Amino acid sequence: MTVADLSAQLTAYEGRPAVLGGRGRDPVGAAMIRHWCEAMGVPAPGAEEGVEEGVEEVAPPAMLQVWIMGGLSGAVGRTAAYEELVALLDRAGCTAVVATDCEQEYLRPLRTGEEITFDAVIESVSPRKTTALGTGHFITTRTEIRANGELAGIHRFRVLRYAPVRPRAAPADRPRPVVNRDNAGFWEGVAGHRLLIQRCTACGRQRFPWLPGCGECGSPLWEAVEASGEGVVFSYVVMHHPPVPGFDAPYAVGLIELVEGVRMISNVVGVEPDRIRIGMPVTLEFVRDPEASGGQELPVFRAYEEGL
Repeated sequence: MTVADLSAQLTAYEGRPAVLGGRGRDPVGAAMIRHWCEAMGVPAPGAEEGVEEGVEEVAPPAMLQVWIMGGLSGAVGRTAAYEELVALLDRAGCTAVVATDCEQEYLRPLRTGEEITFDAVIESVSPRKTTALGTGHFITTRTEIRANGELAGIHRFRVLRYAPVRPRAAPADRPRPVVNRDNAGFWEGVAGHRLLIQRCTACGRQRFPWLPGCGECGSPLWEAVEASGEGVVFSYVVMHHPPVPGFDAPYAVGLIELVEGVRMISNVVGVEPDRIRIGMPVTLEFVRDPEASGGQELPVFRAYEEGL
Protein backbone atom coordinates (compact mmCIF):
# COMPACT_ATOMS: atom_id res chain seq x y z
CA MET A 1 0.00 0.00 0.00
CA THR A 2 1.37 3.40 -0.96
CA VAL A 3 1.53 6.36 1.39
CA ALA A 4 -1.18 8.10 -0.65
CA ASP A 5 -3.46 5.04 -0.51
CA LEU A 6 -3.05 4.74 3.27
CA SER A 7 -3.72 8.45 3.81
CA ALA A 8 -6.88 8.24 1.71
CA GLN A 9 -8.16 5.26 3.73
CA LEU A 10 -7.37 7.01 7.02
CA THR A 11 -9.03 10.31 6.16
CA ALA A 12 -12.18 8.40 5.16
CA TYR A 13 -12.76 7.88 8.89
CA GLU A 14 -12.93 11.61 9.61
CA GLY A 15 -16.35 12.59 10.90
CA ARG A 16 -17.27 9.04 11.96
CA PRO A 17 -18.19 8.37 15.59
CA ALA A 18 -15.54 7.15 18.02
CA VAL A 19 -17.83 6.75 21.07
CA LEU A 20 -21.62 6.73 21.19
CA GLY A 21 -23.61 6.93 24.39
CA GLY A 22 -20.61 6.93 26.71
CA ARG A 23 -21.24 7.27 30.42
CA GLY A 24 -18.89 8.45 33.16
CA ARG A 25 -17.97 5.65 35.56
CA ASP A 26 -19.03 7.77 38.54
CA PRO A 27 -21.00 10.96 39.14
CA VAL A 28 -19.03 14.14 39.77
CA GLY A 29 -17.79 13.60 43.33
CA ALA A 30 -16.14 15.58 46.10
CA ALA A 31 -13.60 12.83 46.83
CA MET A 32 -12.27 12.83 43.26
CA ILE A 33 -12.14 16.64 43.26
CA ARG A 34 -10.09 16.57 46.47
CA HIS A 35 -7.70 13.87 45.17
CA TRP A 36 -7.19 15.72 41.87
CA CYS A 37 -6.49 19.03 43.61
CA GLU A 38 -4.00 17.39 45.97
CA ALA A 39 -2.20 15.70 43.03
CA MET A 40 -2.05 19.00 41.11
CA GLY A 41 -0.97 20.99 44.17
CA VAL A 42 -3.90 23.41 44.07
CA PRO A 43 -6.45 24.17 46.81
CA ALA A 44 -9.77 22.35 46.52
CA PRO A 45 -12.85 24.53 45.97
CA GLY A 46 -14.01 25.86 49.31
CA ALA A 47 -10.88 24.62 51.10
CA GLU A 48 -10.15 27.98 52.70
CA GLU A 49 -13.60 28.88 53.97
CA GLY A 50 -14.88 25.30 54.33
CA VAL A 51 -17.92 23.75 52.68
CA GLU A 52 -21.07 22.95 54.64
CA GLU A 53 -22.27 19.36 54.54
CA GLY A 54 -24.76 18.75 51.74
CA VAL A 55 -23.73 21.85 49.77
CA GLU A 56 -22.79 21.26 46.11
CA GLU A 57 -19.13 21.64 45.18
CA VAL A 58 -18.01 22.85 41.76
CA ALA A 59 -15.27 20.83 40.03
CA PRO A 60 -12.27 22.75 38.66
CA PRO A 61 -12.84 23.20 34.90
CA ALA A 62 -9.50 21.51 34.05
CA MET A 63 -10.94 18.25 35.48
CA LEU A 64 -13.20 17.94 32.42
CA GLN A 65 -11.45 14.81 31.08
CA VAL A 66 -11.36 13.12 34.49
CA TRP A 67 -15.09 12.29 34.40
CA ILE A 68 -14.92 10.42 31.08
CA MET A 69 -11.75 8.37 31.60
CA GLY A 70 -12.06 4.59 31.58
CA GLY A 71 -9.60 3.91 34.40
CA LEU A 72 -7.14 1.01 34.54
CA SER A 73 -9.67 -1.28 32.85
CA GLY A 74 -9.31 0.80 29.68
CA ALA A 75 -11.70 2.69 27.45
CA VAL A 76 -15.13 1.16 26.81
CA GLY A 77 -17.83 1.92 24.29
CA ARG A 78 -15.61 2.69 21.32
CA THR A 79 -17.29 2.22 17.95
CA ALA A 80 -16.42 -0.28 15.24
CA ALA A 81 -15.22 2.64 13.10
CA TYR A 82 -12.61 3.66 15.67
CA GLU A 83 -11.45 0.05 16.08
CA GLU A 84 -11.15 -0.29 12.30
CA LEU A 85 -9.03 2.88 12.17
CA VAL A 86 -6.68 1.54 14.84
CA ALA A 87 -6.43 -1.84 13.10
CA LEU A 88 -5.57 -0.14 9.79
CA LEU A 89 -2.75 1.78 11.49
CA ASP A 90 -1.51 -1.39 13.19
CA ARG A 91 -1.27 -3.18 9.84
CA ALA A 92 0.72 -0.21 8.51
CA GLY A 93 3.25 -0.70 11.34
CA CYS A 94 1.99 2.18 13.50
CA THR A 95 1.67 0.05 16.61
CA ALA A 96 2.95 2.55 19.21
CA VAL A 97 0.89 5.40 20.65
CA VAL A 98 1.66 8.53 22.64
CA ALA A 99 -0.68 11.30 23.73
CA THR A 100 0.49 14.69 22.45
CA ASP A 101 -1.95 17.41 23.55
CA CYS A 102 -5.55 18.33 24.23
CA GLU A 103 -7.84 21.36 23.89
CA GLN A 104 -10.85 22.02 26.11
CA GLU A 105 -13.84 24.36 25.99
CA TYR A 106 -15.77 24.96 29.21
CA LEU A 107 -19.45 25.81 28.74
CA ARG A 108 -20.71 25.48 32.30
CA PRO A 109 -19.43 24.23 35.69
CA LEU A 110 -19.72 20.59 36.76
CA ARG A 111 -21.25 20.09 40.20
CA THR A 112 -21.08 17.19 42.61
CA GLY A 113 -23.76 14.58 42.04
CA GLU A 114 -24.20 15.25 38.31
CA GLU A 115 -24.20 12.28 35.93
CA ILE A 116 -21.79 12.53 32.99
CA THR A 117 -22.54 11.31 29.46
CA PHE A 118 -20.53 11.88 26.30
CA ASP A 119 -20.17 11.19 22.57
CA ALA A 120 -16.97 11.41 20.57
CA VAL A 121 -16.17 11.76 16.89
CA ILE A 122 -12.97 11.19 14.88
CA GLU A 123 -12.35 14.81 13.97
CA SER A 124 -9.17 14.48 11.91
CA VAL A 125 -6.37 12.14 10.86
CA SER A 126 -3.18 13.88 9.75
CA PRO A 127 -1.05 13.05 6.72
CA ARG A 128 2.01 10.96 7.51
CA LYS A 129 4.38 12.82 9.84
CA THR A 130 7.96 12.02 10.81
CA THR A 131 8.88 12.72 14.44
CA ALA A 132 11.76 11.87 16.76
CA LEU A 133 9.75 8.88 18.00
CA GLY A 134 8.98 7.56 14.54
CA THR A 135 6.73 8.03 11.52
CA GLY A 136 2.96 7.96 11.89
CA HIS A 137 -0.31 9.87 11.98
CA PHE A 138 -1.92 12.23 14.49
CA ILE A 139 -5.52 11.31 15.39
CA THR A 140 -7.76 13.95 16.94
CA THR A 141 -11.05 13.04 18.61
CA ARG A 142 -13.68 15.59 19.62
CA THR A 143 -15.78 14.69 22.67
CA GLU A 144 -18.94 16.50 23.76
CA ILE A 145 -19.42 16.12 27.51
CA ARG A 146 -22.83 16.51 29.11
CA ALA A 147 -23.82 16.90 32.76
CA ASN A 148 -27.36 15.69 33.54
CA GLY A 149 -28.02 15.88 29.80
CA GLU A 150 -26.79 19.47 29.33
CA LEU A 151 -23.71 20.23 27.24
CA ALA A 152 -20.98 21.25 29.69
CA GLY A 153 -17.73 21.07 27.74
CA ILE A 154 -15.89 19.98 24.61
CA HIS A 155 -12.66 17.99 24.83
CA ARG A 156 -10.31 17.50 21.87
CA PHE A 157 -7.67 14.85 22.43
CA ARG A 158 -4.76 14.17 20.07
CA VAL A 159 -2.54 11.09 19.93
CA LEU A 160 0.27 10.02 17.63
CA ARG A 161 0.08 6.46 16.30
CA TYR A 162 3.53 5.69 14.94
CA ALA A 163 6.05 3.07 13.86
CA PRO A 164 8.85 3.24 16.46
CA VAL A 165 12.34 4.14 15.32
CA ARG A 166 14.66 1.20 15.76
CA PRO A 167 17.13 1.92 18.56
CA ARG A 168 20.77 2.28 17.64
CA ALA A 169 23.04 -0.59 18.51
CA ALA A 170 24.48 -0.07 21.97
CA PRO A 171 28.26 0.19 22.36
CA ALA A 172 29.91 -3.00 23.59
CA ASP A 173 32.00 -1.26 26.26
CA ARG A 174 30.91 0.55 29.38
CA PRO A 175 31.17 4.31 28.76
CA ARG A 176 34.30 5.92 30.14
CA PRO A 177 34.12 8.88 32.53
CA VAL A 178 34.37 12.30 30.92
CA VAL A 179 37.69 13.90 31.83
CA ASN A 180 38.11 17.64 31.28
CA ARG A 181 40.34 20.44 32.53
CA ASP A 182 38.16 20.97 35.60
CA ASN A 183 38.27 17.38 36.90
CA ALA A 184 41.50 16.00 35.41
CA GLY A 185 43.23 16.26 38.80
CA PHE A 186 40.59 14.04 40.40
CA TRP A 187 41.09 11.27 37.84
CA GLU A 188 44.86 11.55 38.14
CA GLY A 189 44.38 10.91 41.85
CA VAL A 190 42.16 7.89 41.13
CA ALA A 191 44.85 6.45 38.85
CA GLY A 192 47.21 6.65 41.84
CA HIS A 193 44.61 5.21 44.25
CA ARG A 194 44.06 8.53 45.99
CA LEU A 195 40.67 10.16 46.53
CA LEU A 196 41.27 13.87 46.06
CA ILE A 197 38.77 16.59 46.94
CA GLN A 198 39.17 20.35 46.71
CA ARG A 199 39.66 22.86 49.53
CA CYS A 200 39.23 26.59 48.99
CA THR A 201 42.36 28.38 50.16
CA ALA A 202 40.37 31.56 50.77
CA CYS A 203 37.59 30.31 53.08
CA GLY A 204 38.69 26.74 53.79
CA ARG A 205 35.50 25.08 52.50
CA GLN A 206 35.97 21.58 51.10
CA ARG A 207 34.02 20.59 48.03
CA PHE A 208 33.17 17.77 45.64
CA PRO A 209 32.69 17.34 42.72
CA TRP A 210 35.60 19.36 41.41
CA LEU A 211 34.68 22.88 40.32
CA PRO A 212 36.72 25.83 39.01
CA GLY A 213 35.59 28.12 41.85
CA CYS A 214 34.27 28.07 45.40
CA GLY A 215 30.50 28.01 45.75
CA GLU A 216 30.78 29.58 49.22
CA CYS A 217 32.98 32.64 48.65
CA GLY A 218 33.53 32.58 44.87
CA SER A 219 37.31 32.36 45.08
CA PRO A 220 39.07 30.59 42.18
CA LEU A 221 41.94 29.60 44.49
CA TRP A 222 42.01 26.04 45.82
CA GLU A 223 44.21 23.08 46.67
CA ALA A 224 43.72 19.32 46.38
CA VAL A 225 43.57 17.33 49.62
CA GLU A 226 43.35 13.58 50.06
CA ALA A 227 40.13 12.26 51.64
CA SER A 228 40.11 9.31 54.00
CA GLY A 229 37.60 7.34 51.96
CA GLU A 230 35.45 6.61 55.03
CA GLY A 231 31.78 7.54 55.06
CA VAL A 232 28.16 6.39 55.20
CA VAL A 233 25.37 5.83 52.70
CA PHE A 234 23.44 9.11 52.63
CA SER A 235 21.02 7.92 49.94
CA TYR A 236 20.93 5.23 47.26
CA VAL A 237 18.98 3.71 44.38
CA VAL A 238 18.98 0.14 43.09
CA MET A 239 18.95 0.05 39.29
CA HIS A 240 16.88 -2.67 37.62
CA HIS A 241 15.96 -0.96 34.36
CA PRO A 242 16.77 0.12 31.70
CA PRO A 243 19.59 -2.24 30.68
CA VAL A 244 22.91 -0.41 30.22
CA PRO A 245 25.89 -1.96 28.42
CA GLY A 246 28.57 -3.10 30.85
CA PHE A 247 26.27 -3.08 33.90
CA ASP A 248 24.61 -6.20 35.28
CA ALA A 249 21.34 -5.33 36.99
CA PRO A 250 20.47 -5.08 39.77
CA TYR A 251 23.24 -2.80 41.00
CA ALA A 252 23.36 -0.08 43.62
CA VAL A 253 24.29 3.56 43.09
CA GLY A 254 24.89 5.43 46.32
CA LEU A 255 25.26 9.02 47.42
CA ILE A 256 28.08 8.70 49.94
CA GLU A 257 28.70 11.26 52.68
CA LEU A 258 32.41 11.25 53.51
CA VAL A 259 33.69 12.08 56.98
CA GLU A 260 35.16 15.23 55.44
CA GLY A 261 31.59 16.49 54.92
CA VAL A 262 31.38 16.24 51.12
CA ARG A 263 29.21 13.80 49.17
CA MET A 264 29.97 11.81 46.04
CA ILE A 265 28.15 9.31 43.85
CA SER A 266 29.52 5.85 43.14
CA ASN A 267 28.61 2.18 43.19
CA VAL A 268 28.03 0.45 46.53
CA VAL A 269 29.50 -3.08 46.61
CA GLY A 270 30.07 -5.81 49.14
CA VAL A 271 26.43 -6.55 50.02
CA GLU A 272 23.33 -7.51 48.07
CA PRO A 273 21.57 -4.38 46.77
CA ASP A 274 18.41 -5.13 48.76
CA ARG A 275 20.41 -5.12 52.03
CA ILE A 276 21.81 -1.61 51.63
CA ARG A 277 20.48 0.87 54.17
CA ILE A 278 20.82 4.61 54.72
CA GLY A 279 23.51 5.22 57.33
CA MET A 280 25.38 2.02 56.47
CA PRO A 281 29.16 2.54 56.87
CA VAL A 282 31.28 2.30 53.73
CA THR A 283 34.95 2.51 52.89
CA LEU A 284 36.67 3.37 49.63
CA GLU A 285 38.10 0.80 47.22
CA PHE A 286 39.66 1.21 43.81
CA VAL A 287 38.77 -1.32 41.13
CA ARG A 288 39.80 -1.71 37.54
CA ASP A 289 36.74 -1.88 35.34
CA PRO A 290 37.27 -4.69 32.81
CA GLU A 291 34.23 -3.58 30.82
CA ALA A 292 35.66 -0.15 30.00
CA SER A 293 37.73 0.24 26.89
CA GLY A 294 41.37 -0.21 27.86
CA GLY A 295 40.45 -0.70 31.52
CA GLN A 296 39.62 2.12 33.91
CA GLU A 297 40.40 2.67 37.59
CA LEU A 298 37.21 3.57 39.44
CA PRO A 299 36.45 4.51 43.04
CA VAL A 300 33.69 2.40 44.63
CA PHE A 301 32.51 2.01 48.21
CA ARG A 302 32.34 -1.28 50.08
CA ALA A 303 29.50 -1.51 52.58
CA TYR A 304 29.52 -3.31 55.94
CA GLU A 305 26.47 -4.81 57.60
CA GLU A 306 27.90 -5.10 61.12
CA GLY A 307 25.63 -3.61 63.73
CA LEU A 308 22.64 -3.19 61.38
